[in-house]
Amino acid sequence: MAQRFGFSLTATDKGARTGVIHTPRGEIRTPAFMPVGTAATVKAMLPESVRATGADILLGNTYHLMLRPTAERIAHLGGLHRFMNWERPILTDSGGFQVMSLASLRKLTEEGVRFSSHIDGSKHMLSPERSMEIQKLLGSDIVMCFDECPALPATEAEVAKSMALSMRWAQRSRDAFGDRPGHALFGIMQGGVTRDLREESAKALVDIGFDGYAVGGLAVGEGQEAMFGVLDYAPGFLPADKPRYLMGVGKPDDIVGAVERGIDMMDCVLPSRSGRTGQAWTRRGQVNIKNARHMDDPRPLDENCTCPACQNYSRAYLHHVFKAQEMISGMLLTWHNLHYYQELMQGLRAAIAAGQLSAFVADFHAQRAAGDIEPV
Repeated sequence: MAQRFGFSLTATDKGARTGVIHTPRGEIRTPAFMPVGTAATVKAMLPESVRATGADILLGNTYHLMLRPTAERIAHLGGLHRFMNWERPILTDSGGFQVMSLASLRKLTEEGVRFSSHIDGSKHMLSPERSMEIQKLLGSDIVMCFDECPALPATEAEVAKSMALSMRWAQRSRDAFGDRPGHALFGIMQGGVTRDLREESAKALVDIGFDGYAVGGLAVGEGQEAMFGVLDYAPGFLPADKPRYLMGVGKPDDIVGAVERGIDMMDCVLPSRSGRTGQAWTRRGQVNIKNARHMDDPRPLDENCTCPACQNYSRAYLHHVFKAQEMISGMLLTWHNLHYYQELMQGLRAAIAAGQLSAFVADFHAQRAAGDIEPV
């Protein structure tokens, strides 16, 4: 894989952008939504089904894979792409967020984080160098630098201290990553909801030099208004010729608002998690298939959707299999949700390319405001 990682913009519409990320494993159309394959699988989906929804790239998780089955085992078996039967690009996160949110008995030092596994209590150390080593063993195409995710709520002084540590870790991540043609390393901006800290973080990352840049530390409970407040300025601190990735977002209206503000990449567990809990996302908003109103409804979730769930099954059937706790419930609803998310991304890309994003966004909000179709 001699081709190097690259990014080209093809059109802009006010703050929004559309373009292509070039990798040896294929192109990623932006704005892009990345389905989350935490443990080397997008839950309830086959890889070819995920691809059929329009996904160009998946996200895997360093923390979970280092614990089970281990990065070394995956490398021995040919790398993550071969292991999970996904030959297109994969982005792996650094494990920093999961260490802070899932692991127990954590001890944070300048070196890194010592912690106990939430699975079996085994002891581990995750540092910038170890995170880079794990992600190299996995063979991911886009690697995230190791950062610290402070628990919220936190004071501005605590956020500033955490951000400074993350910037030191970003330099160590860059040094440990080295030069790997065909693979990319992204830096992660921190700084909470404070503009000066965000600008300081962005400057530190740009000085180090990365192939792309993430806006981290959002979608962690601060609320949409505060998140959009940061996104009104934070992407502008980052190089225009590199991809901008908003981590852990989100709901469809979060995605639309982020794209309006110049974000190129997003990921979230919501489409698959919602599918397993009886929630469907549609152009008219969210549908709770558990509700009794769907019991005798012969219509699809969305009459304009071309996914297998909408083309072949009724709301009544989807209600039944969820109530019966059949596996097909999570499979069909997840497929629908991922299809809807990718259809939304395609719509955003086309609208930006045509210079019609404002009209697209207005229609998006109007359809959601209209609500779900009336019961029969």
